[in-house]
Amino acid sequence: MIRSKLSTRAPLLARRLAAPSKKQMSSGNPLAADSGPLSTHKFHTITMSLAIVAPTYFLIPSSMTDGFVDKAMGVILAGHITAHQWIGMNYVATDYVPKISKSLMGPARIVNAGIAGAILLGLSKIALTSPGGIKGVLKGLWSPPEQKK
Repeated sequence: MIRSKLSTRAPLLARRLAAPSKKQMSSGNPLAADSGPLSTHKFHTITMSLAIVAPTYFLIPSSMTDGFVDKAMGVILAGHITAHQWIGMNYVATDYVPKISKSLMGPARIVNAGIAGAILLGLSKIALTSPGGIKGVLKGLWSPPEQKK
């Protein structure tokens, strides 16, 4: 049997046609943080880095991270938490908002971006201006109040 070169290339050609083009990797909407395989990859990368950055930040003794290191790690942690929330909540909105109304997808993305902005600003302000940064605020939440005599 004689095989043509086309038949040996057919699986490769089919894979290339099935793969999304660079134009399809993300939508043109900058608020659509959950569109395309690139954002899925970024979401998983952020999740893994949060699993490393957060415990590291909270387990390092405060005496070692006073000053600039504490503030820098707090802002990095705030950015990671915000990006994780923004992309994750866009996935949730994509799944559930069209069940109510497809026309609400745009406003849901705008609200989600606003929430992400508020989280970023709030956590960054805590990291930069609060005594002890994010770690100090969380320590205050779990520590019992001091008794006054």
